[in-house]
Amino acid sequence: MKFISTRGQASPVGFLDACLSGLAPDGGLYVPETWPKIAPAGPHERYVDVAARVIGAFAEEEIDGETLQRICVRAYKSFAHQSVAPLVQWGPDAFLMELHHGPTLAFKDIAMQLIAQLFDQALSQRGERMSVTCATSGDTGGAAAAAFAGATNVDLFILHPHERISPVQRLFMTTTGAGNVHNLAIDEDFDACQAIVKSLFSDRDFVARSGLSGVNSINWARIAAQAVYYATAQAALGTDRPLRFVVPSGNMGDALAGYVAARCGGLAGFEAICAVNENDALRVLLHDGKMSRASAVATPSPAMDISIPSNFERLLFEASGRDADLVRQLYEQFAQSGDVPLPDRVKGPLSCTGLSARSVSNSDTLAEMKRVYGETGWLICPHTAVGTSVARALPESDAVTVVLATAHAAKFPETVEKATGIRPDLPLRVQGVAARDEVFEHVANDVSAVRDYIRARQRA
Repeated sequence: MKFISTRGQASPVGFLDACLSGLAPDGGLYVPETWPKIAPAGPHERYVDVAARVIGAFAEEEIDGETLQRICVRAYKSFAHQSVAPLVQWGPDAFLMELHHGPTLAFKDIAMQLIAQLFDQALSQRGERMSVTCATSGDTGGAAAAAFAGATNVDLFILHPHERISPVQRLFMTTTGAGNVHNLAIDEDFDACQAIVKSLFSDRDFVARSGLSGVNSINWARIAAQAVYYATAQAALGTDRPLRFVVPSGNMGDALAGYVAARCGGLAGFEAICAVNENDALRVLLHDGKMSRASAVATPSPAMDISIPSNFERLLFEASGRDADLVRQLYEQFAQSGDVPLPDRVKGPLSCTGLSARSVSNSDTLAEMKRVYGETGWLICPHTAVGTSVARALPESDAVTVVLATAHAAKFPETVEKATGIRPDLPLRVQGVAARDEVFEHVANDVSAVRDYIRARQRA
């Protein structure tokens, strides 16, 4: 199994190299050279066993089955629910898939715990160290901090937008006490943080000298790891039942994972509606066929306050018939103008991917949180509320609807209290995070400043 770049100017690499590199040297994203066929999950198959099979299909001949099984067991042993991603019934033929039972109460834990184990395995085998960086709109940073804290072979650098994430989200990334975890609060929005990370990767000399890698949702291993719970949902609800997933979306990695599961044969049929907030660039992309840059606006669902969904590039690559020259040309134009219409020959195939998008206003998000509480007694996070709001508006269908519940309500106590009048408490297993000292540094929105910060603290 080899992985190629969506922009066509990087040599094919193996799974572990794609994982450790994150971004391809030409600025593109790695995708499998060919899509493997993966047998559907069985109704009684353990989550860790499905995960080992899925990752094994992409890591063929690089990691033996016994080692991969141990990696998956270690990755998910800290989860509070043995099913990892359990389903709870929300209504007739409607379910929530709870993805917040990991150590930082967010769906990012499911992929990040696994990717940290993969990094440890690969770097230990090679006798190497790396500087790992990630930009976060809230949950990725905490998940990465929990997964890599204390790692002997990794220095982790997390960039988050200053005062644009919830205090609880920040606590999970700034209170590990681990000497290898470094937090930078950047004076701008998430898109600026992500732009800095991409600029760092474009400096090939810095990448080589620093042993730089990334664990944002553009990392292929994260996509593969997230594809697992689509397969387990299908197995739990019946392999002969069509499912439609509603996926709260920002950078589009979670929705793309469903597309990957479908391409590899793990789903009976595939439909996913990307639920976005007032930052609706993804809706514009999928419905209007236009790439447009705009400043992200603040919403009650801050992890989705993203105006440039990075993983769309992978979907564009597939819809274009894997035309890397076209993908590279479109993204070069977008970098210059910030406004690029997609060619007609791409729009048709895009509409056949099973992916669509709908947006939800700020006021409707808060109203939905109150409504769900009134109907069920459940407190849900604002991102999940964007998903349930979209699900309510969908036309009737024979499909079973599965909304991805992406984070625990207690990560957004102020927003939940504003919507419902109830302030959620952190689960007992993580309440200690509020008593720990925070460590982070306020850094200007400047790639040179971030580069200097990493150079001064890395041990690679």
